[in-house]
Amino acid sequence: MKTIGITGGVGAGKSTVLGFLKKEYQASVCEADKVAHQLQEPGEDCYRTIIEEFGCGILHADGTIDRKKLGGIVFADEQKLQRLNQIVHPQVKEYIRKRKESEKEAGTKIFVIEAALLIEDHYEEICDELWYIHTPDEVRRKRLKESRGYTDARIDGIMKNQKSEEQFFRACQVVIENGEDFDETCIQIKEALKSY
Repeated sequence: MKTIGITGGVGAGKSTVLGFLKKEYQASVCEADKVAHQLQEPGEDCYRTIIEEFGCGILHADGTIDRKKLGGIVFADEQKLQRLNQIVHPQVKEYIRKRKESEKEAGTKIFVIEAALLIEDHYEEICDELWYIHTPDEVRRKRLKESRGYTDARIDGIMKNQKSEEQFFRACQVVIENGEDFDETCIQIKEALKSY
């Protein structure tokens, strides 16, 4: 089984790449963000620790975490963001490790892990290759405004907390350019997976 880690800045189009890998290669995809959301549901360890750390003010009336409120707190304060990551990411990584084992047992050919903090959390320990989905900043901004309705200030805040392009380039073995033409992106993906 080939295990690929996919990362890139916000708005890089990672979801589109994942969709292509699922459709064309029957890849099994695990998104760290979705795992993190699952582990933050009431009753989970992460949930309890987050409430202890950030208080009940971040909860919806039904007791679930209001991600918008929590995001507003952590993206405005580097230390709080680090603290949230310290709570969530080790548990996410452990979950993904177990999932990788079960995928291997099931005979999966390509297992793809998508995580924003792939490099920081040392996913090279789990993956055979790290892929960086590189997209020019202006394209990322356009996508985030159109698809998520983000303001420039919100985009600036998120981008400021992400690794630089140079750090991504250094850490990843494969770079996929994902600008305006997705057909071009597909050609690069096929080239990277030509033995599969």
